Order: sequence, then C-alpha cells, then structure tokens
Amino acid sequence: MAAILYLAHRIPFPPDRGDKIRSFHMLQALARLAPVHVACFADNLDELAHQNELAALAQTHCVVQRTKSMALAGVEAILKGKPVSLTAFHHQALADYVARTIDAQDISTIFCFSGQMGQYIPADFQGRIVLDLVDVDSMKFESYAETSSSAMAYIYRREGRMLSQFEHRMADRADVVSLVSENEANLFRRRMAADGHAAADHIRSIANGIDCVRYDPHHDDLTKAVSATVAEHDIIFTGQMDYPPNVDAVTHFAAHVMPAVVTAVPGARFIIAGRSPTDAVRALHNAKNIIVTGEVEDIRTWLNQAAIAVAPLMIARGVQNKVLEAMAMEKSVVVSPEAATGIDAVNGTHFVVAEDNASFVAVCVDLLRDKGKARAMGTAARRYVQDTMSWQAQLEGLDTIVFGEDVSISDAA
Repeated sequence: MAAILYLAHRIPFPPDRGDKIRSFHMLQALARLAPVHVACFADNLDELAHQNELAALAQTHCVVQRTKSMALAGVEAILKGKPVSLTAFHHQALADYVARTIDAQDISTIFCFSGQMGQYIPADFQGRIVLDLVDVDSMKFESYAETSSSAMAYIYRREGRMLSQFEHRMADRADVVSLVSENEANLFRRRMAADGHAAADHIRSIANGIDCVRYDPHHDDLTKAVSATVAEHDIIFTGQMDYPPNVDAVTHFAAHVMPAVVTAVPGARFIIAGRSPTDAVRALHNAKNIIVTGEVEDIRTWLNQAAIAVAPLMIARGVQNKVLEAMAMEKSVVVSPEAATGIDAVNGTHFVVAEDNASFVAVCVDLLRDKGKARAMGTAARRYVQDTMSWQAQLEGLDTIVFGEDVSISDAA
C-alpha cells in the first residue's frame, strides 16, 4: 500500500499554537488518505510526552528533541554556508529515520510541513513531493533586518537571502507548493520569478481552518471556567510570547495604546496570554493594567472572559490563527492591517482594522464602552468563521494534492 512520509519541524501534539494547529489538521487529513510515517522534532520534554497521540495516527514515527542552541546553530550555519533555519533543525537521527523509512516502506509522497524540513528529502527520491511552506519565511527575516540594529540586520539579511535561495530550490523540486493564503502564494510566485525561476503554476494556497466546535464560547468545557481574575474591560492578546513579532506587538501596544485606553476607560486591562514570555514581555506586567499570564491551561477560557481581542502585529506572515480563534469565540477583534492579511472578512462587520495607534485607541475605547456593538460584531465574526473557515472546507481536494490529478485514493492504496 502506498504511504506518505510526513516531515514537520514540530510534533503536531498538542495542537496549541498556530503552526502546530495547522500541522495537526494536515496530519489528521493525511492519515485518512493513506498510511502515514512521521518524522518531527519536539521542543522540550513536555512535547515528547505526546508521542502516544502521534503513534495513534502514524504507522511509524521518529521524534527528536531539539537541544541545539541557536548560537551553535549560527556558528554551524556560518561554517557550512547554510541558513540558520536549516542548521537549527538538522539532526542525523531524523535523516537516518527518513532514509530507513523510504527504503523499507512504499512511500509514494513526501509531505513536507515548513520549508526547513525540505533538507531531509533525499536528492534521489523519485516520488511525489508536497511542500507546505505555510508562509514565506525568508521574507520575515528580511522584514526583521529593516528594523534591527546593524549587527542583527546583517544576520537577518543573510538569513533572508540564503533561506530564500533554499525555498526556491525546494519549490523547483516539489510537485505542489502550498502557502496559507493567496496573498502569500502571490508573494512567493513574484519572488520566484524575480529570482529567475520558471513560471510557478504549481504554487497554490491552502488556508488555515478553525475547529468551531472546540472554539465555541458555549462549549461545555468552559461553562465553569470563570477565573477570579476576570475584569469587565479586559483586552486580550494571545500567542507564543518569545516570537519576535508578538513581542514587538505587545510592547508597542502597552506603550503607545494602553495609556490612552486606560485614561478613557478606567479599569481597562491588557491581558498578554501565552507561553514563554521574554524578559521584555514579563517586564510589562504590573498586576494592575497589564497582566502577563505566561502559559495557560486553556486559552479559550481567557478568550471567553475578555471583552475584546487585539492583534496589533507590525510584522505578520500568512494568516493569524489568533485572530480566527478570537472571532470563533465571538470576540470583537481589532487588528493591524498586517494581522488582517489573508482573512477575507469585512472591516467594520466581522472585525476592525486599525491603521495606527490613534485608531487602536479609538476603536478599543468604543468597543469597551458599547457592549452591544462589541457583542454584535462578535456574533458576526463567529458566523463568518463557521461559514467559511472550517478545516474540512480548507482541506477539500487534499487527495489530489497528495497523489496527483491522475491517481485516485483507491489507486494510491
């Protein structure tokens, strides 16, 4: 029976952050099509403990805990002339598992989730290759370079340039390249063309979906989950809090938006909810107007309690799951233009796009004061997500992507 080899830079369990949520739903869908063998990394021992859940879906698997520091990955990258993104995610045990699996199993397709895992696809592999880049990572590093000090700008420019070259080489090998939105797919097509590559009609978009059953404000799990810390005018930001764009977003919002919001709405609080807050994020916590939670047991509880959600990202690639999750939880959401990218919702109806600090202040104050307006927008937001953003709808046609136009699922099996 033809099988799929799935490569991912993080174990898809638990599906509790943007990349892992997409990876989890991709893996579930692939496992319904054919036997799947999985090679992936775990960031820590907690993630390693979820191998049993992976084993329930995968025929075989190999999970390697990442222990290489970014400093060591950086030195290795310079010595080998590679992007840091590749050296940071290289481990011989994973390469050996890939080689053994291709040798022992009838692997018809390698499905590669995230660009850096493309380094594990053997040069002589003759089967089908699907490369889910999700977003254009190299562009993110180029954006970092524009706002960094000279030393870091050099590092980011090098990473952006070298990673872009690798992305393009992998795209040339792949039968299908997918990205999270049509905007992101168009960006990648333009960059491929500018780099002298042939017409890239195998590049397409596969949008993120939302589990609207889990992300339901009336879910049974949430009926008794009211925290004693809840306040009437809480504004929430959710995300991985050691991710630079998230760090920049909350530090900027805390400094340039919250003071005016608190002046207009005494008692307003900014809740920063997410794991691994950096020192810069922890320093924002004052236990009064700004609360930094660190990792929380169930992010839906915090979303449910908040009055509104914000996503004031200045750098954003792809589609922001945090925005879709908040919308599914019937929150009115205020987003920057960057955070709105790839979400085809109506500004002013399903969410509000704020162009600058003054707009964020005005919209947040308005929604905190006018609960009826906030409630109506939240209701429209959930309806939009339910109607257009389910995972089932987003992954329709995955069988053709995985096996090609001329091979049906039964043929592959």
